[in-house]
Amino acid sequence: MKPDIAALLAFLHTGGPALWAIAALSVLTLAIILWKLWRLGLAGAWSESQAEKMVAAACDGTDRIRPETSLPTTPRNVRARFVEGTLATLALPEQLAREETARLAQRELQQLRTGLRPLELIVTVAPLIGLLGTVLGMIDAFQALETSGGQADPSVLAGGIWEALLTTAAGMAVAIPAAIALSWFESVADRVQSDMEDMATRLFTRRATRDTVAA
Repeated sequence: MKPDIAALLAFLHTGGPALWAIAALSVLTLAIILWKLWRLGLAGAWSESQAEKMVAAACDGTDRIRPETSLPTTPRNVRARFVEGTLATLALPEQLAREETARLAQRELQQLRTGLRPLELIVTVAPLIGLLGTVLGMIDAFQALETSGGQADPSVLAGGIWEALLTTAAGMAVAIPAAIALSWFESVADRVQSDMEDMATRLFTRRATRDTVAA
């Protein structure tokens, strides 16, 4: 066994079951973050130009967006799918069109927020597991002190307390990056939601203006 792996296993053994659980959560956290970045990249969460071209074409008077002139050859992103769906609803009565647009937006945003709930759980659970490990470690340390009749070696007692506090630090070390990633992913989804609301407002305003002129 390589020395670094042996040292890691010894470190995990020091913290007991709680530290093993936190280590598993750290691996899960990293996997979720990488998976979420991949999913957001596939969804085009940071791409706005394609949808903006579609909205601009519609607001210039084009009712139907022609793929050969306004859409690039790459797959449509989340904003473009929403705009395309919204344009398709404009033929419906206004109230139905707005309800369908809200449904489309909710569906796309729900997909963007997929995977955030496990991160929320890790942010909450990791510190609690660390605290539990600390409490259990402190109980063991003071039980050893009681067994020795109060004559335990202070260095041994301090070592037991240090090992107990290790799990709290580990739990916070996992929860803090998870909380940062969660906040950032939520901000990305909020930005997409804001853009969708803006684009929908522009399209419905264009429709209202067109209907007023037609009347």
